[in-house]
Amino acid sequence: MNDAIAVVVVSYQSATTLDQCLRQLRAADDVVEIRVVDNASRDGSVDIAQRHALADARVRFIANPDNPGFATACNQGARECHAPWLAFVNPDLMVEPQTLASLRNRGKPLGDCLLGVEQVDEQGIADAAVRRRDPDFAAMLRNPGSGSRLAVAVDHSAALQQVQALSGALLLLPRVLFDRLGGWDAGYRLHAEDLDLCRRAREAGAVVAIANDLKVVHVRGVSSRSRPYFVEWHKHRGLWRYFRKFEAPSRSLPVRIGVWCAIWAHAALQLPRLLLKT
Repeated sequence: MNDAIAVVVVSYQSATTLDQCLRQLRAADDVVEIRVVDNASRDGSVDIAQRHALADARVRFIANPDNPGFATACNQGARECHAPWLAFVNPDLMVEPQTLASLRNRGKPLGDCLLGVEQVDEQGIADAAVRRRDPDFAAMLRNPGSGSRLAVAVDHSAALQQVQALSGALLLLPRVLFDRLGGWDAGYRLHAEDLDLCRRAREAGAVVAIANDLKVVHVRGVSSRSRPYFVEWHKHRGLWRYFRKFEAPSRSLPVRIGVWCAIWAHAALQLPRLLLKT
């Protein structure tokens, strides 16, 4: 049917939340396909996905022998489903039955669109980084910390708030738009691939927006808590790839060098915080 939704879940060391995530996705309205792509988990995530696949024909899983990255895994899952609406949902998100269908209904009149929802933690506190702007590399040159702050304030007067970018923890778009964009850029390993997808969607004429009155619970950081240095490395590597792709061609060599230095200076500033956590 034209309103059917396929959901792609990429898991890595997600056993603590994956079971409940899949239970709730299986109960979600109009979801006809669920594809779990596991990136070489060692914590039982594949067993959980297999159990759900045996219980529900809509669920299938891919067990990668290594970890090719989030974007690559998203594309793998998308290739294995065919519904006209495509949602990408993190394994630490708890989606209520009506959420994805309601979000799709918001998108239908828009045509080409890339949509997200409010995300709150288990205490109901909203994630300020769900609504985002593009990275400001000029600001980053002036102050390495400032250009990486991407959060945009919620507009409580707008049920559907247009923004430049969204968190990749939950994204929904028409399949035809995803195919036209060529999917996720697999050159990103972890982080900034959502900024990239949103920017390419906007450049293709799509509406990028968040439904402020729809929300999911996000049990944040389940797969990244045990590897903070890896995560920070790829956050900054992703920012550099984003700059090279969208900004560098129009910038002078001194500016390109300056941005590279600013990105990795910001990475260095994170080390004391990471050391205190370990």
